[in-house]
Amino acid sequence: MERKHMSAFSIYQSLTGGTAPKVQVDAPPAKKTKKKGNGIQPNKKTNKKKRSKHVLKSTAKPSSSDNVEMCVNGNSDGFDSPALESLLKDLAKVNNSRERANRLFQWFIHPVQDKSFFRDNWEKKPILIQRQNPDYYKGLFSTAEFDCILRNDDVQYGVNLDVTSYTNGKRETHNPPGRALPYTVWDFYESGCSLRMLNPQAFSSTVWQVLSILQEKFGSMAGANVYLTPPGTQGFAPHYDDIEAFVVQLEGKKHWRVYNPRSEDEVLPLVSSPNFSQAEIGQPIMDVVLEAGDLLYFPRGFIHQGDCLPDAHSLHITVSSYQRNSWGDLLLKLMPAALEIAMEEDVEFRRGLPLDYHQFMGVQNSEKEDPRRDKFIAHVQGLVKKLADFAPVDAAVDQKARDFLYDCLPPVLTAEEKASSVYGAPARWGDGEAIDVGVQIKGQTQIRLIRAGAARLCSDGDAVLLHYTTENPRVYHKEAPKSFEVQTEHIDAMESLIHSYPRFVSVASLPCETTEAKVSLAELLFEKGLIHMAEHLTAE
Repeated sequence: MERKHMSAFSIYQSLTGGTAPKVQVDAPPAKKTKKKGNGIQPNKKTNKKKRSKHVLKSTAKPSSSDNVEMCVNGNSDGFDSPALESLLKDLAKVNNSRERANRLFQWFIHPVQDKSFFRDNWEKKPILIQRQNPDYYKGLFSTAEFDCILRNDDVQYGVNLDVTSYTNGKRETHNPPGRALPYTVWDFYESGCSLRMLNPQAFSSTVWQVLSILQEKFGSMAGANVYLTPPGTQGFAPHYDDIEAFVVQLEGKKHWRVYNPRSEDEVLPLVSSPNFSQAEIGQPIMDVVLEAGDLLYFPRGFIHQGDCLPDAHSLHITVSSYQRNSWGDLLLKLMPAALEIAMEEDVEFRRGLPLDYHQFMGVQNSEKEDPRRDKFIAHVQGLVKKLADFAPVDAAVDQKARDFLYDCLPPVLTAEEKASSVYGAPARWGDGEAIDVGVQIKGQTQIRLIRAGAARLCSDGDAVLLHYTTENPRVYHKEAPKSFEVQTEHIDAMESLIHSYPRFVSVASLPCETTEAKVSLAELLFEKGLIHMAEHLTAE
């Protein structure tokens, strides 16, 4: 059937459905929300954790497995991996933010190739990359920066920092109330407790920048935790998470054991697990030591535990993504909307249930041999199958995308982007008055979005809203989602601007009926920090 042309506004209305690096690859796969305890500071005379002096039986050798694959890759591909600081400077010159994300991720997992990683490992099996290069991730985060943050920022126990321990099979959290100050934090550390910074991107501009770039690669929020562990101790019990985890070793070294999911039910789980005992998890498929510059990836559902060797502390950052980003999570948004539409449009979904269905359906009747049961179940299955015809897939995807934009970190702008956006506007105080307040946007002004994924048009009943990330906080969900209603006359132009990225387009080329509408849209987007111009802003 030929589809009739619809205006953009009509379409959105219809969607409301409402050295030589070593690479180790390990075996293929296999509920709690991650616990953050609020324990009271232990009595220092009785509850302080003494450093364990035990020696690990296994260090850098991986456990044997038929599925273990060792690969030596080196730099024979001619790729000379740059330092992070240099890389970020080079990425600032890349014109397309999606290409920035691709390049950063490739550096992140080098020498493994992006395509092979997503084909062979992503959501499937762990991979270990050993580089023999302790400076590979230098500049991402450090213990010195950790200390500086404690001294200069308002770090709150339980909000930004957890103090934990795991001894004799027992996991404990020792968070006192209030601000985490160096005097108390380092005393905990000296007592053998691990320190977990829950949102380093709120304090570290480098972590913020890396995560804000990587989130475009994943199309899902990229988060991070930093873990500082004293020598000879362990901070967490064996468990699995509900995220794809990239463990990046920054300082020292840490002994890791990784285990297959225990059953098919725990493959790619929706929520994190409780703490396990050693008896519950079997034998590890990976038994390795990460040293500075190494990376360990494992999919959600793989049980893991890390402990420090007696001779070195450990600082690592875990970069995570893909929490609640499954087909099932999409269907959770899709099916209610599909059912609502089906009930409105198809009388079969509105017909009444049989008068006597309570008498033969339900758990108490599930063992009955009654032909009415078979007929009832077959009818339900037919309606469910028919429901797919009413599924507003694009609207459900928009709901997921809207959630993603709410989760996102705001973009870290390059010097060029600042100089050509609202952040570089020449407005200032001078000679006793505000001067150069206005920025003249004209028909010939060349503009584009500040980032490929910075904004998205979504329908909300009778209105079309633009959801965006540029005003998001660096702390997860600290503020309400950012959006504004797009006027009907601006919808086509906004869609055109989104699709034109990374090209700059003239304001005059925007598909609005009047020049005034074109300029007013550009001015609004400029004020929100959503666009920048091809030229630097200067005072008139």
